Formats: sequence, C-alpha cells, structure tokens
Amino acid sequence: MIVGSTKEDLKSEKRVSLTPETAKNIIALGLKVFIEKDYAKHLGIEDDEYAKIGVEIKASSKEVLNSSKTIIKVNCPSENEISFLKENTILIGMFNPSKNKNQISKIIEKKVKIFSLELLPRITRAQSMDVLSSQSNLAGYRAVVDCIAEFEKAVPMMMTAAGTVPAAKVLVIGAGVAGLQAIATAKRLGAIVSATDVRAASREQVESLGGKFLNVEQTEDMETAGGYAKEASEDYKKKQAIMMQEALKKNDIVICTALIPGKPAPRILTEDLVKLMKPGSIVCDLAAEQGGNSAFSEAGKINIINGIKIIGVKSLMNKLPLTASNLYAKNLFSFIRNLYSKEKKDFNINLEDEIIEKSLIKI
Repeated sequence: MIVGSTKEDLKSEKRVSLTPETAKNIIALGLKVFIEKDYAKHLGIEDDEYAKIGVEIKASSKEVLNSSKTIIKVNCPSENEISFLKENTILIGMFNPSKNKNQISKIIEKKVKIFSLELLPRITRAQSMDVLSSQSNLAGYRAVVDCIAEFEKAVPMMMTAAGTVPAAKVLVIGAGVAGLQAIATAKRLGAIVSATDVRAASREQVESLGGKFLNVEQTEDMETAGGYAKEASEDYKKKQAIMMQEALKKNDIVICTALIPGKPAPRILTEDLVKLMKPGSIVCDLAAEQGGNSAFSEAGKINIINGIKIIGVKSLMNKLPLTASNLYAKNLFSFIRNLYSKEKKDFNINLEDEIIEKSLIKI
C-alpha cells in the first residue's frame, strides 16, 4: 500500500501535505510513501530528509500518481494530475467542493474516492484531523500581525515623558477559531479588544481571553448542531448594524472572520458602516475569498477608502507555510490512521464511521 504526494502549484500554494515527521509516522503504520522530486525544497526541506526515513523520491508527479493507492494533497489536483489518477485511488485533501465542482466531477468519473477534510464533523474523535481549526488558528494570529504592520502606530498603551500613547482598539467580528486567536494575539500585544458573534455561546470564550463581548439581543438560536454559525435573519442584521455603528467609530482595527459553511460569507460591514471609521483605521477581511464580510474588500488587494485601509486577505497561509504545513500534515496523518486497517492491510472505507461518511464527497 502506497501513500503518495505531489508538489502543489507554487504560484498559489506553498504548503505541503507531508513532512518528514508525518512520513515517518505513515511508514510506521506499514505503508510505503512516495513523493515527487524537490517536493518541499521551497520550505528548506531537502529530498534527503525524506529519503533517509524510507520515503521513495520519484522523478515526476505522473510516477507518483500512477503508483499510489492513496494521494494526499493540499488543494484540488490540476487537470494534468487528474489525467494521471488511476481508478479506485483514494484522494485526501482540502478540495472546496462548492468551488471545484468541475474538477471533482471528473475525478469521481474515474472512480476515485475523494475525502475533503473541510467536511469533517465537529466531534471529539475528529479534533486531531480538523484542518479548519489548525489553519484558522494561524490565520487569526497572522491577521493581527499584518494589521499592525499596516496600522503604523503603537498598539499598547505607553507612558512616556512626552505624554501617554493610548492603546489601539481592535474589534473582531466572528469568534470562531480564527477570531479567538485574533483576540488572544491582539491582547498579548496590548490592544483593547472587543468581539461579536451571532452565537451567544461564544461570549464566555471571548471574555475568557480578556475581550469585551458586544451583544445583539436575540431570541433565535444562531448556532447549528455542529457548532457553526447560522445565517442571520433580517431582523438580526438590522440590530447588528445599529450596534456596529457605535463600535466602528471607536475602533482602530477591525478583523472580519465570519463564515457560514457552504455559503458565501455574510456581508456585515456595508459601505456606510466602513465609512464611519476614522482615517488611518484598518479593516482586515479574512473572508474576502468567500465574498467578504466587508464592503470594498477584494481578495489579494488593499483598497483605501476615505483613508481607511481595507485588506482583502488571500492565501494567508502562504505567509506561514512551514508552520501551516506541519499542522496540516499532522491532520492528514490522523485521518489516514483512522482510514487504514492494519489487520486488513488496506484502506477501509467504512461508511458507518461518521468521520469517513461525512468527509467523503458524493454526487
């Protein structure tokens, strides 16, 4: 049984699916591992580091894809890679099914089983495989770092002989994994932090990190059974807009992290709301690639409106590719360990296992 991995398109993706540590763990399960030549060289990891633990280095992606029972990737395979996939191969990664319908249809036509780890259920047993949490944690941290670089002012309060420098005020919209990490990072850097989320249950988490929770009165349950946010009603959106009007006038940095699984990101900051902010303020929209929480945000661009910088985040993990790869590879190993049966010496697609059933893409 062979687990293979090929290089990603470095123009858009610097993460890898396999580190020497996780390759060693996969081999310890009794599996072989193949990778493409110069697989992680851009991260400073030479092929020798893989070879010395028993990984076989192949000259091309075609060789890896033609030889492997299971393929692990970060993103959806390219058209060229799809043509090399064999029947009955297993493909594991983050494939964004709603965005990549055409490629996924072609892959399934080749009788390939596709597991997309964004679809994992939020259950205790799946925590070690939770790619969304591991990558979102880093995104929340990096968003704060990037905002402060663009802010061009001191963040913590400082008492000096020349006077007092007030602490920067940071508002985090969405208190999921990315939002909570953004709150924690901003607090560590000395900012005054507040946050809001449609899920009332997130209040305790925000306050435990030292943030102030901005509440919108509500009677409806805004949380799904899986712990994700539901799409807000029109009544809730009106109340939210009123609350935001006051908050935006006071805050220097706003970090948007609100997402709804399987749907475009909710538009929370309208054009009028953004314009209430002070010149020199920052809006960092982590949801820009899914449509954006903020008006004026475009993925991969910084737009300046009335002196306010709106950062449309794109491919944020490419700024932390080594750390992101280490976490992602560990998530993948946990999934492979759950999927592989040592007794049968084969991958066991047991649809009675909730993890396997939920993450398998079906047409």
